[in-house]
Amino acid sequence: MVFSSNIFLFLFLPAFLAAYYLTPNRNRLRNWVVLIGSYLFYAWWRIDFLFLFIGITVWNYFVGMAIGNCRARGASLHAKRWLIAGVSLNLAALAWFKYANFGAASLNAGLEAVGLQSFTLAHVILPIGISFYVFESISYIADVYRGDTQATRHPVDFATFIALFPHLIAGPVFRYKDLAGQFEHREHSVALFGEGALRFMQGFVKKVFIADSIAPMVTQAFGLTEPTTADAWLGALAYTAQLYFDFSGYSDMAIGLGLMMGFRFVENFNQPYISQSITEFWRRWHMSLSAWLRDYLYISLGGNRGGTAKTYRNLFLTMLLGGLWHGANWTFALWGAWHGAILAVERALGVNAQRPTFSVLRWALTFVFVVLGWVMFRADNVTAAARFYLAMFRFDNAGLSATYAGSISALQLTTLFIAAALAGFGGWRVRQPAAAERALGWRPTLVAQLLIWPMFVLAILKLSAQSYSPFLYFQF
Repeated sequence: MVFSSNIFLFLFLPAFLAAYYLTPNRNRLRNWVVLIGSYLFYAWWRIDFLFLFIGITVWNYFVGMAIGNCRARGASLHAKRWLIAGVSLNLAALAWFKYANFGAASLNAGLEAVGLQSFTLAHVILPIGISFYVFESISYIADVYRGDTQATRHPVDFATFIALFPHLIAGPVFRYKDLAGQFEHREHSVALFGEGALRFMQGFVKKVFIADSIAPMVTQAFGLTEPTTADAWLGALAYTAQLYFDFSGYSDMAIGLGLMMGFRFVENFNQPYISQSITEFWRRWHMSLSAWLRDYLYISLGGNRGGTAKTYRNLFLTMLLGGLWHGANWTFALWGAWHGAILAVERALGVNAQRPTFSVLRWALTFVFVVLGWVMFRADNVTAAARFYLAMFRFDNAGLSATYAGSISALQLTTLFIAAALAGFGGWRVRQPAAAERALGWRPTLVAQLLIWPMFVLAILKLSAQSYSPFLYFQF
């Protein structure tokens, strides 16, 4: 089940909200409703993987308790052993389900290259959301070990934290300490519910109207056997827009759903395509993941301690592993290495990620680096990416090919232009009108609110016509 589906909009969500608000206004009771609803949401895909999900949740709850008890007794060595055991099992589950097929295929390729017999491994199915709930589990037990949060003695609260259906499949990546207080005390009001509904509708429109409309341009471009220079650049730019509006649209919907239940989630995007360096880009793109990689991977590797060379190494390794986290393919590893190398170079050059003045040259260079990285991220394999890069910089056949031009509609080009404008100017956020605006005769946010309703209705009609609208980040 996905948010952009009729089954979610007209069956699951109304039934869940009815059960939630008909439950007495006590957050502990409503946490049960959220947990059960989240498990039903997850089981809609495959009920057998729900048991894996619950098993990992139970394991990390008891590991957190064990670490907390060891810390209370001053037994730091035992606490560390529990941390290692907890992280190891989490990573083992992630490695098996996410990387077993990739590892077997890579090993077989190596064996065949030297003339040895390959072996057969039964195809391992990737459970949806495992990358996110494993990372959140690791962050919890690590925070308990570091003393950044107390080990919870409320199993329902912890299970709800892991299972919260708005962010379960594709983030944002949460930390227990950021939500712990909200499981006990959170606000419920008509105004907050309305704010959440607006945010959800905004994300829905971004996903269905913008990302899905651009998607055919991307599929056609990356499917060309001999793209021209214009084909390749237009396809790369289209994917740059599609991925942003698809993923940020999901994040908007997740944040909006959280507000409808009284939860306040962290923001995940802040106009990443206006960045003037890759360092700044990662402070604006998928911000919850960037913070996780910094706090639990980069710092664990040593961070900027141990000298300049080790700092560059740690930056590179963090992004390399972050790339592999996105998927079991050499394309993701190279994409991560690309960003890691640029981050290391920027650190060496002393690039200021919070530059107060805007430089067109710095922005253009950063944007080109990002777009080039997205080509590797999108390509099916390294060979396809290389072919696409060759087309981008060949220039001997610069114009749009007849095949690609014939597949593009005026609506798609218009949508791409609108997407570029929205990504560059303000990020398109519909908010409740502020007091200052209410004092004016003209209320721009009120106008935006009035526009979002018919756009939302039209987006539902479009969704019904296309029948299915998967999110790109579900595959990661």
